Amino acid sequence: MRILMIGALMMLSGIASAQVNKCIDANGKVVGYANECPPGSRSEKMSVPKGSPAAPAQQKSLAERDADFKKRQVQKQEEDQKSAKKAADAENRKRACDQSQAYLKSLQGGHRISRTDPKTGERVFLEDKEYATEAARAKASVDANCK
Repeated sequence: MRILMIGALMMLSGIASAQVNKCIDANGKVVGYANECPPGSRSEKMSVPKGSPAAPAQQKSLAERDADFKKRQVQKQEEDQKSAKKAADAENRKRACDQSQAYLKSLQGGHRISRTDPKTGERVFLEDKEYATEAARAKASVDANCK
């Protein structure tokens, strides 16, 4: 007999937790949802479907929560690596842009520019006729790096 009584009480408590009162004022406007409605409003009982947000959510197991946490950690690390790579690329592009612009200004200013000869290792200065082609190369480098 006690077991039947306990079982019946458990079923009633499960049913009661799935019901909500809808509070409606005198104009027929919904004022809110609560266990008890404010004075001057009437209540209508509503049952909440099990899958709705108002119904108690089913708890995830510890293993599922741990797996979700590790997944979020891995995603955050990947995002951090992407942003660090993006920042490094931007810094390298800025440095290349600055160097290209400085070299172009040196060429346009008529400064003496030298290079190292790859065969002999000696320093060789640009001749006057080479300045135009070197300036065109420097301009292309500025255009490529300074976007």
